[in-house]
Amino acid sequence: MVANRYTKADIMKMLSAIPDPEIPVVTIEEMGILRDVEITDNGYNVLISPTYTGCPAMGLIDAEIKMTLKAHGAEPFTVTIVIQPVWTTDMLTERAREKMRRYGIAPPAGRAATTSVHAPVSCPRCGSDNTVMVRGSVVQSVRMPPCHGGGRGFESRPVRKKSFTEM
Repeated sequence: MVANRYTKADIMKMLSAIPDPEIPVVTIEEMGILRDVEITDNGYNVLISPTYTGCPAMGLIDAEIKMTLKAHGAEPFTVTIVIQPVWTTDMLTERAREKMRRYGIAPPAGRAATTSVHAPVSCPRCGSDNTVMVRGSVVQSVRMPPCHGGGRGFESRPVRKKSFTEM
């Protein structure tokens, strides 16, 4: 039996600071990836969901969760990936949406199940609604149309290049 050293709220608070590996300005909690924490006789069970099937960031997220729990002595634990209900952009918090806008990513507005693919998306840089959808978005769950008001695509942002010593 697990000694209830930590409450569900304690564990959620610990894990809510873990950044999303693909969009580091938001956390896994703000993205809706961190679903729940269960406390059972066998320990802590952390439930997480991928933003899409085969999401490569899940391995990194799993490792960060395990390191965080071990560092706090919150053991034993398991990390369970849940795919039902499926993650949707409805799970983004308003805080995540605002952080994404400031980072240069246009988060989808409205409900994922009812929002038209052709619904206007405002540019996070200039606020213009005069945008056009483009194909080949790197982040599948986030629309990134080019902005006709400011002229730059939303995905245009400084990228830090790795040095050979970091590879």
